[in-house]
Amino acid sequence: MPTYYIKFAPQTNLQAVAKQSKLKQILKIIGGLVVFFTLPTLLLFGFMYLKYNEELPTGQQGAKADLLASKMLDALDEKAYLKTDYLEWTFKGRHHYKWFKSENTCEVHWKDFTVLLDFNQLKNSKVFVANNEYNGIEKQDYISKAEAYFNNDSFWLVAPYKVFDSGVERRLVKTDDGKNALLVTYTSGGTTPGDSYLWHLDASGKPISFKMWVDILPIEGIEATWENWITTASGSQLPTFHKLLFFGIEITDIKGIIL
Repeated sequence: MPTYYIKFAPQTNLQAVAKQSKLKQILKIIGGLVVFFTLPTLLLFGFMYLKYNEELPTGQQGAKADLLASKMLDALDEKAYLKTDYLEWTFKGRHHYKWFKSENTCEVHWKDFTVLLDFNQLKNSKVFVANNEYNGIEKQDYISKAEAYFNNDSFWLVAPYKVFDSGVERRLVKTDDGKNALLVTYTSGGTTPGDSYLWHLDASGKPISFKMWVDILPIEGIEATWENWITTASGSQLPTFHKLLFFGIEITDIKGIIL
């Protein structure tokens, strides 16, 4: 009777094949997860871009634009705001501010950090971590972060009052429905100079919303509301809520005082 021999693949080859198969399976799962999470995001971004993206409108500088800006300030009682020495607020429940306007300083607090900003001499600002003064190598980073927080969060509180700041350009824009809107461009200052905002006002001149052309947003012309205004003890009028697409920006614990 002839003898038959069965040849087995070496164990090491079987292990290699198994590892390759397992690796392919893992890569397939990872690829599926990437598609699962990124494809809806890309589709949503594409939809939003097509729906909301707008080119920056053109407008006319001059007396008419300045007159509309002045009407907005009158509707908000700018004189009361200018007399306000101290403002306090909380932005989105995360960042807390005590702004001494008349002294040009502000206490900025988030998590375990507190920075006492001196806007006249930023290098003189103080940093505290867990209530202990900090002078380590990251001190300047914390000061810069606090300044950036302040620039952004205070803008959502007092932006209408900044339309005549140095380096600001104002233009009168006619909207599609024939109404006047105020295009404001910040050519200098702040954290992101060059940003533009198109203010929509009610009949009295009070802000209703603005559209934004800003570096931080990939879609141009996104609109945010300005609503739920309150009048502080100093008489300054400030918003407590903004709606931006599907999100809400809440500003709480607002105080305005004449010292």
